[in-house]
Amino acid sequence: MPFFVYIIVSLQNGTFYKGFSMNPVLRLKQHNDGLSKYTSKFMPWKLVYIEQFSSKSDALIREKI
Repeated sequence: MPFFVYIIVSLQNGTFYKGFSMNPVLRLKQHNDGLSKYTSKFMPWKLVYIEQFSSKSDALIREKI
């Protein structure tokens, strides 16, 4: 199962947000539905970058840098 690091940008104010997910399309929908406390303040969001990893640990390391 693949793991993903993604970057989204707020179309409201240009804020960037980086995250980790196994399903980045669903996660983007959750951000745009206001289900994340931080990102709900800056909706709507657009996916601007995605990177796939074969291991969860590699994806989490990448998310932190």
